[in-house]
Amino acid sequence: MAVRTQFENNNEIGVFAMLTNSYCLVALGGSENFYSVFEQELKDIIPIVHTSIASTRIIGRLCVGNRHGLLVPSTTTDQELLHLRNSLPATVRIQRVEERLSALGNVIACNDYLALVHPDLDRETEEIVADVLNVEVFRQTIAQNSLVGSYCRLTNQGGLVHPRTSIQDQDELSSLLQVPLVAGTVNRGSDVIGAGLLVNDWCAFAGRDTTSTELSLIENVFKLQDQGPTAVIEDMRDSLVDSML
Repeated sequence: MAVRTQFENNNEIGVFAMLTNSYCLVALGGSENFYSVFEQELKDIIPIVHTSIASTRIIGRLCVGNRHGLLVPSTTTDQELLHLRNSLPATVRIQRVEERLSALGNVIACNDYLALVHPDLDRETEEIVADVLNVEVFRQTIAQNSLVGSYCRLTNQGGLVHPRTSIQDQDELSSLLQVPLVAGTVNRGSDVIGAGLLVNDWCAFAGRDTTSTELSLIENVFKLQDQGPTAVIEDMRDSLVDSML
């Protein structure tokens, strides 16, 4: 299911929130309406954590994570780190990252298995991403843009990429990620996918300006019509059991 919402009249909701299969982070100071949209879809399934990062509200651009872990910039305060540790599931690893490209959400895109990172990311940061998020890491660009986190959104079901991504690049990325990819837009033609869209394996949140055509494409590529949270959690449990056998 894909839902439209805004953060204080701003359609770039991916700037002010972050969503994974095991937790959701939302910025402080939003309207009750903004929070209630998340509560309605996610309550009793995964924790919704109200937080700031580095004393700012642009948490979706500063941090990156998946169901295994969360990476935050070195400017994150001790108090914020403690709050996150106390609020997130015990299985989620949290780590501060000393990185020149400190807007981690802009330079890293990931699902639960793979991460695409900015070509100039530090080697040490690349190792931390692989370790904490438990993913394979690939240095990539999306339609000649190095800010992979800004110009695509990935889940374990599919991915939406910058509208100018060539068919050849889409095919290469798709075979690399092992999920179907589609070039598209959000918020009535915006190519900054990461800012306008939040998605996990069973629900999506898009900016209020997102058209019904864009929303339909999002639901199709991320396979949201037939994916309820229970089905996804059962799939995860099955794969976890398989890996333990």
